[in-house]
Amino acid sequence: MLSLTCKTAIKAVIYLASKFEAGEKIGIKEIAVFIDGSEHTVGKMLQTLVKEEVILSAKGPTGGFYITAKQLKQPIINIIEAIDGKDVFKQCGLGLSKCSSTHPCPIHNDYKEVRDLFENLCRQKKVVDLCEPVNDGLAYLVG
Repeated sequence: MLSLTCKTAIKAVIYLASKFEAGEKIGIKEIAVFIDGSEHTVGKMLQTLVKEEVILSAKGPTGGFYITAKQLKQPIINIIEAIDGKDVFKQCGLGLSKCSSTHPCPIHNDYKEVRDLFENLCRQKKVVDLCEPVNDGLAYLVG
């Protein structure tokens, strides 16, 4: 359902959130290494997130990417919509362009149910909600 870039973006934002208390600004290279992502992909994705105001960046020798207290409280859906677009939760599970309730694919009804549940989770869960278990060592960002 979510693109690899979107999953990488979610991990990057959670990583930035984990650095919030320390007030650190993090560079592309460090983020890419920590979340096991391509430096090129991470860089482009971070710029998109800045443009969409999901995260912030600062230039210069003490610059990098960071997240504010307000951004910590934003829902995960903001990251998904910034990277994959607003229609990601309307797409067919089999990738058909004309799938609908009147012209369903073979998994339409079951997939719609799962997709809607996942969308609700992404609307309810805040960045901070996903960051806390990582900070507490109860969840991980890399395999």
